[in-house]
Amino acid sequence: MRKWWLYLFISVLVCGGIFYFMKSQKTKEAVKAESTTLEPVGEAYQLIRQESVHSTTEKQLVEGAITGMAGALKDPYSTYYTKEEAKMHKEQLSDERVGIGAEITQSQGRFIVVSPMKGSPAEKAGLKPYDEIVQIDKQRAEGKSLTQLLALIRGDEGTTLTMTVFRPSENRHVDIKITRGAIAQTSVKSKLIGVKDKNIGYIAISVFGEKTAEEWYQQTSELMKNNIQALIIDVRSNPGGYLKSVAQVIGSVVKPDSTFAYMEDAMGNQEPLKVAKDDLAFDYDEKLKQLPMVLLQDEGSASASEVLSGALKELDRAMIIGVKSFGKGTVQETWPLSNGGELKLSTNKWLTPKREWIHGKGIQAGVEVEQNPQFHMKLPPIAGKFKEGDFADDIQSIQEVLKTQGYQISRLDGYYDKSTAKAVQQYSDKHNLSGKSEMNEEFLTTLREEMVQYREKEENDTQLQMAISYINQKLK
Repeated sequence: MRKWWLYLFISVLVCGGIFYFMKSQKTKEAVKAESTTLEPVGEAYQLIRQESVHSTTEKQLVEGAITGMAGALKDPYSTYYTKEEAKMHKEQLSDERVGIGAEITQSQGRFIVVSPMKGSPAEKAGLKPYDEIVQIDKQRAEGKSLTQLLALIRGDEGTTLTMTVFRPSENRHVDIKITRGAIAQTSVKSKLIGVKDKNIGYIAISVFGEKTAEEWYQQTSELMKNNIQALIIDVRSNPGGYLKSVAQVIGSVVKPDSTFAYMEDAMGNQEPLKVAKDDLAFDYDEKLKQLPMVLLQDEGSASASEVLSGALKELDRAMIIGVKSFGKGTVQETWPLSNGGELKLSTNKWLTPKREWIHGKGIQAGVEVEQNPQFHMKLPPIAGKFKEGDFADDIQSIQEVLKTQGYQISRLDGYYDKSTAKAVQQYSDKHNLSGKSEMNEEFLTTLREEMVQYREKEENDTQLQMAISYINQKLK
């Protein structure tokens, strides 16, 4: 009997030893394989340091290697930030900064505009979503890092840069003069819209930053004091931001425990994101959850703003009015590295409440409305002088504006022909300008101010007017 137990004990030891040996061998083999795989990296490093005629530092090679690894993912939202870039990236959602106000992403060596922020110098100058930055003040963007590009864009308040972009929608290059300014980091603005005997609240969110939820609470509280009967939420040209901020905004207008999105990891596991009362930073007015709502979006509404529109649409909480959104359905996480840099990786997909992945597709509006063309047109330059026979991109943009205003112009390609000169003469006579048939600074300033004032008038905003009309029908 004892021998039987002894044999069993020895067998267990032997099996355990074999298992441990096999596991140990497997671990060693994995380490060896990994070491073999990375060996060429070390070889390349040594060869470059020893043999290349181009001088490089260890820091440059290491950062180049990390940048290359991030680039191998072929994901425009996964990237490596150097120490300097990491600092600038954090500033994008901070309280205040000086710049042009545009969300820029780097994709395979190209710099693409995701969206200019509403009211920013970039938007006022005519920068558009999907524009590819080619040059900054005649310096080519090709071959530069994001840090180097942003360094060219940055400068003192009031100074001007000329950005050359390739615009895919028009299949041409465009020169855009942008005057740097202090970018107001107040992300939420509101106002009352009076229509007959109704009070409609209007609230615009430019970006989902650190204080957006707090600002949203303050602005909606003020609107509710005025007994608003409906609410218009405007996220046009909102490039996104923090998921926590948009979650708090959603939580203020839908029922607690509602699933407003899903997170899907690399293995396909899906986690519901629910609105919970405990997650809210503020005690929102319960009446806000009952108000009829409309959400305005456009092709520049991306990322977190799409989480909002997707939730409100599929939870039947609001009608979406405008055009299809940008289509960014991934979530990024950022990790600090020992060299002071940061690695940002797309770690999750986010899905709508009905588990739809909108990446590359965007969110369709329930009511499709194109914006008034003059809202997207480039504003005239502040300074300059053009006459008949000249050819320039600025002339083309002015031709398009004058054509929209009803002037008879036969060419829209930037060539200052006789029909353009006649239109400028007519515009100058109408506004008592001295330049007559020439585009001088007086002409440019007058046209620019006229365009700005035109955009500020609610009645010229076709998408907003549709939202107001829709709410009026709902409140009857």
